[in-house]
Amino acid sequence: GKYFNKQKVKLDYWLSSIGDKLIVEITSAEIKTVLDDLASHLSNATVNRYKAALSVVFSYAVREYNFSNNPVKNIRSLTEPSGIVRFLSDNERTRLFVACRDSQWSKLYLLVLMAITTGARKGELLNLKFSDIDFVRKTAYVLTSKNGQPRVLPLTDEVINELNKFKHQEPRLIFNSELKTNKPMCFNKQWKKALSGAEINNFRFHDLRHSCASLLAQSGASLLEIAEVLGHKQIQVTKRYSHLCIDHKSKLINK
Repeated sequence: GKYFNKQKVKLDYWLSSIGDKLIVEITSAEIKTVLDDLASHLSNATVNRYKAALSVVFSYAVREYNFSNNPVKNIRSLTEPSGIVRFLSDNERTRLFVACRDSQWSKLYLLVLMAITTGARKGELLNLKFSDIDFVRKTAYVLTSKNGQPRVLPLTDEVINELNKFKHQEPRLIFNSELKTNKPMCFNKQWKKALSGAEINNFRFHDLRHSCASLLAQSGASLLEIAEVLGHKQIQVTKRYSHLCIDHKSKLINK
């Protein structure tokens, strides 16, 4: 889906930049020139993603065709801002749950609860079908995650109870649109209303994923465990939560 389209755009760019050369002729210096050019008008994070997309191609050549080396490996990644991580305080979380329960859309509470307890991305949750839920094992199977890897999400008892309320509905999609039942619900209006009702500012739906990570850190989870839950392929991405893990350790040691 969306992930593969993004990759295609990057690979097409590489094709137009250096695609007329044999793979053995391409040097680190040439790749760096293209990356430097991209860096003049794109963010460091985006330039790093272009670099990663090309690196995958060379790694494949090394693995499958005995190609001698990956010239991208010698190029340093640009520094990326760690990104401001916004997560809910306990009080905010309680208020948000109350507001979601009051929502005109009957599934907002379930969606927000799943986002906070599984750490899944919005797109992953909205594409869930009832057939992806194992009510006995209490898990959800997510097929289209950002990095193309399938994941199994453990579900809490409260999530299972909520899911049971809608289990017998006609549309297969759990969070179906009320107009087109085979499409996911567009819930921006209901979400904004819940946020203002709960008096929560400066907060996006994606921040529920950060809130999940912060709760895990407070419960003593390691960075590796957080990466596992959130489905991060690279621990670099998870490192933005490291200060939360350190805070937890300090409290533990002081105790």
